Amino acid sequence: MVFIERNGSESRKLSHDNNVCVACGICSDCCPTESIDLNDVLGIVRGQSTGDYLRIDIDTCVLCGLCSFACPFGALSFEINGENAKELPNYPNWTHESSISEEDCKFCGRCYEACPQDTIFFKRELPDRNNLLEGEITIDGDKCIYCQVCAELCPAGAITLSSSTDGPMDTIEVDEDKCVYCGVCKRACPQDAIFAVCSTCMHSEEFDKPQITGNIFIGSECINCGWCKEVCPVSAADVSKPFEGELTTSEDIDCLGCYSCVDICACNAIEMIDNEAKFNPEYCTLCGACTKVCPAQRINIERTSMKLSNVSSASWKARFDKILN
Repeated sequence: MVFIERNGSESRKLSHDNNVCVACGICSDCCPTESIDLNDVLGIVRGQSTGDYLRIDIDTCVLCGLCSFACPFGALSFEINGENAKELPNYPNWTHESSISEEDCKFCGRCYEACPQDTIFFKRELPDRNNLLEGEITIDGDKCIYCQVCAELCPAGAITLSSSTDGPMDTIEVDEDKCVYCGVCKRACPQDAIFAVCSTCMHSEEFDKPQITGNIFIGSECINCGWCKEVCPVSAADVSKPFEGELTTSEDIDCLGCYSCVDICACNAIEMIDNEAKFNPEYCTLCGACTKVCPAQRINIERTSMKLSNVSSASWKARFDKILN
């Protein structure tokens, strides 16, 4: 983490969280004193070097805080007298957001698995399996020849055989906590020694539908890529992206197939197909990180609008306009 702090009549502190940063360089583009540069972000991402994505010049930074408000991903925080300036009424704020409705969520976990930033917190609570099954199973010890066929075929692993001595198997047990009363053992038994019946199957309409509950929410590290929204089968996730615009590639410039854009993209919105980078606009946030690392300079970002509001300062607005094309 990089941070700058100065105390005087007013205490100010600027902090950068590399775990949230996407190396887009928007803060550098907006900085009025040109105090912010990108480090070797590609080398850091690839594990070839270490350090923060950002390099902030402590001597030229005036702690105006503009960079923190320009960052749409919350990687830069700015405090005035110990208070988060983003919560103060006179400062700009981003209005894009992502959310998941617990009321509509079926707790399938698809969004949790798809999230490229691991920022979705997911916990599923399943009903007790024994409350969903009713049945009866018994084994006639007089008929059983301990052939182990039932144990080998049991799909639930509910039947075990053992020996009370060093001799052959002579004990058989059924774990009814595991048994699903499917009847496979009954049908396979060569001695007709097993009685099994599934009450749940016969009276299924009388049983209430099992309730699957849980907790799910999106953490503050979310970069609004839209993966959760796209993979959700019940439309429980909603994503509002920070920018509107378009990503294009220059047709007269060939892709080098270097994977730089693929490696830097925090949204997993780029894949290499036939040695050419292909971009998926559904997952792209138009952050521009790929444009910064492309050695061929064939990637173009055009941002037409952004969800940054409450910009009252004309000078700040002029700096923020640099984000747009």
